[in-house]
Amino acid sequence: MTDATAPDSTAPEWLTVPELVELFGSTPTRVRHLIDDRHLLAARIDGVLKVPAAFIRDGHPLPELHGTIMVLGDGGFSDAEALDWLMNVDDSLGVSPIDALLAGRKAEVRRVAQAL
Repeated sequence: MTDATAPDSTAPEWLTVPELVELFGSTPTRVRHLIDDRHLLAARIDGVLKVPAAFIRDGHPLPELHGTIMVLGDGGFSDAEALDWLMNVDDSLGVSPIDALLAGRKAEVRRVAQAL
């Protein structure tokens, strides 16, 4: 989680903690644990903690996301930097890393992340 403004607050859709609670059929505590344990990344946008909707698939955190966040963290990225990288187009991928993950290109995304 980062207290900074999200790198691109014009992203297509951001979900608040209450929205994630409803989507997951969970509790606010469980959602915050997903963020704290880096299964999701969040940013404060206008003072409200939000997660990019692209990080969710079929009512669950995108499974490929956690490992990718860990690779970025091991490379010295803060959560804010990791969120920024995931949401913005990477020249070597030709799309944003989250779009590449959603397209099934996990190995390629992680190779690029390791090289950063």
